[in-house]
Amino acid sequence: MFRTLKWFIGFWASLIMLIPKSRKTRVLEESGDFEKRDEMVAEVVPNWARKLIELSGSEVEVVGEENLPKDETVLFVSNHQGNFDIPLLLGYIDKPKAFMAKKEMEKMPMVSTWMKYMQCVFMDRDNPRESLKAIKQGSEKLKEGYSMVIFPEGTRSEDGQLKDFKQGAFKLATKSKVPIVPVTISGSNRIMEKGSIKINPAKVKLVIAEPVYMTEEYEKDTKLLSEKIKSVIEGNLS
Repeated sequence: MFRTLKWFIGFWASLIMLIPKSRKTRVLEESGDFEKRDEMVAEVVPNWARKLIELSGSEVEVVGEENLPKDETVLFVSNHQGNFDIPLLLGYIDKPKAFMAKKEMEKMPMVSTWMKYMQCVFMDRDNPRESLKAIKQGSEKLKEGYSMVIFPEGTRSEDGQLKDFKQGAFKLATKSKVPIVPVTISGSNRIMEKGSIKINPAKVKLVIAEPVYMTEEYEKDTKLLSEKIKSVIEGNLS
C-alpha cells in the first residue's frame, strides 16, 4: 500500500510542479507560437510520463524502435491493457504524439490541459454523431503533422487478451493516408488491475512493428485494414 500512496502523491506533486511550464506553454499558444509550444510539450510530457512509470517500480522493455519512422506523421494503433498504457506510449516511444481519448479525460484537472496542448481529441463514445466528428478532427490533426494514437478495442481488456477492433477508428488512417504503426503492449494490466487502485511493479514490453502503408485496397476496405493490424498486434502479444 505504501507504493500506491507514494505513487499518487508523486502523481499530483509532479503536476503541481509543472504549473509554471503549463503557464508558459499557454502563453506560447495564445501568442500563436505553435512551434515553440510543440517543443515545450515534446520536452515536458515524455519525461513526466516516464516518472509515472518509474514511480510504479515497473520495468519497461522496448522492441522494434528501428521500425519507427522518424520524419513521418503516423497513426499508432495499440492494444489497450490498462490505465498505464498512455504514459507508457508517451514516455517510451520516441516520437511526439496525441491521443484519441475518451470524453471523460477532458474533466481531469491539469492532465486535460496538457492533453489539449498535445492536440488530443476527446471522443464521446456513446454519441455516434460526436464520434464521427472526433474522427474527422483526428484525421485533420494527422494532416497537420501531429501523430496520433488510437486504441481500437475501445476499452481496456480485463484479462490482457485482445478484444475485437472497432473498424471506425481506422478511418483516421484512410482519411489522412498516413502510415499505421502497430504497437503491442504486454503486462501493463498488472501495474493497476481493473477495478483496483493498487499500484504493483510489473515487467512491461512494448513491441513496435513495421509501418503499414495505405493502399487503394485498404482505403476501400477498412475491415481488411483492421484485420491486418489486429493480426500484427496479436502476433506480438506475449
